[in-house]
Amino acid sequence: MPIAIEELEGEVTRVVLSGRVDVAGAHEIDMPMAVVAGSRRAVVIDLTRVEFMASMGLRSLVVSAKSIVSKRGKVVLLGPQPQVEEVIVVSGIDELIPIHHDEAAAIAAVRPAAG
Repeated sequence: MPIAIEELEGEVTRVVLSGRVDVAGAHEIDMPMAVVAGSRRAVVIDLTRVEFMASMGLRSLVVSAKSIVSKRGKVVLLGPQPQVEEVIVVSGIDELIPIHHDEAAAIAAVRPAAG
């Protein structure tokens, strides 16, 4: 379960996940996601390369998102594949972490307001 963390312009962090976020994959992303959640306020979680999302993976996303939101940050999901998006929507997680299919819109949704 590769995870890549990229810093974008405007204090936005993109977390790119790929492969299968099953029990083992969720275990691999827990610590890096916790670090991001503890230190960043504008996070785009890129799911375009994720082909499977298990409940443990969803838990990792929710725990991180709640931490970011509790610090007045914003987090969104970018481009989940249909089967992954279905799991996210059916579980209601899209109510906590909005889904965007356009990268520019996702970045704009989390970018801190200027000023």
